[in-house]
Amino acid sequence: MKKRDRPKIANQMVIYQAKSGAIELRGDVSRETIWATQAQIASVFGIDRTVVTKHINNILKTNEIDKKSNVQKMHIANSDKPVTLFSLDVILAVGYRTNSARAIEFRKWATKTLLLHITKGYTINREQVGKNYDAFMRSVADIQALLPDHVTLDPRAVLELIKEFASTWISLDAYDKESLTPVGITKKAVKLTGEELLSAIGRFREELMKKKEATEIFAHERTRGSVEGIVGNVMQSFGGKPLYPSVEEKAAHLLYFMVKNHPFTDGNKRSGAFAFVWFLRKARVKKFANINPATLTALTLLIAESDPRKKEQMTALVTQLLK
Repeated sequence: MKKRDRPKIANQMVIYQAKSGAIELRGDVSRETIWATQAQIASVFGIDRTVVTKHINNILKTNEIDKKSNVQKMHIANSDKPVTLFSLDVILAVGYRTNSARAIEFRKWATKTLLLHITKGYTINREQVGKNYDAFMRSVADIQALLPDHVTLDPRAVLELIKEFASTWISLDAYDKESLTPVGITKKAVKLTGEELLSAIGRFREELMKKKEATEIFAHERTRGSVEGIVGNVMQSFGGKPLYPSVEEKAAHLLYFMVKNHPFTDGNKRSGAFAFVWFLRKARVKKFANINPATLTALTLLIAESDPRKKEQMTALVTQLLK
């Protein structure tokens, strides 16, 4: 590669602090991105380089990302051959396709960093974003010109909306890409048996019948042991470790299996929603304010109508809301 053909990459370095140590990613201020080698991407996400190669090949093959503007070659010190560098778009695309603990941590870091840049840059340090802020305001003004006179679009309100629902945009995008991953922070030991859950649902059934909101066939098992089997699936271990390590993941799968497996002749959705909340309270998970009655109803119906092949995305969505 001739010297004049080498890409002009700034010397600013962006640091990602992984649990195993800091990883340097070369910054490119002119293009507002960062660059990393294949080895660095593998290190960031804690995966083998062959996995990175496979993901990058698929990403470029499907034209998800433009190769010309997101893949660069350059000479670096102590190397006879040019090194291939990949942009932030490629790094994140690989991360969204990777289900490792390190990948999840990287996405959290990247999301937090980008959101802080957008929200803090626009709302607190206007000089930091300068022309970008003014361009955004002009765009809002252009949209406003197309609206009826009685409709006012406050650009600051728009920014506040973006900030307030930031995690929503990310979750919806991840769901579209089928890259939502389960999250859970409550790693406590919780015991649960089918008999205990059936007893709780029995009391729930009695309350509904008193209000004439359920009939005699409500919450009767189709086959004896159906609920015990569901509880066994949720609480199972593999290699001495729980298959679903967090309380949030257990609760999400309990809701899913109760709704989708139809253990009862009637009332599976209501019983599933009840079991979900009851289990969270049993585990003393108090911080699930995002799950209000309307949200729980929507989630339960969404699971009931979902394609069984979307199970992992459905349960991951529930854990995201419990986060």
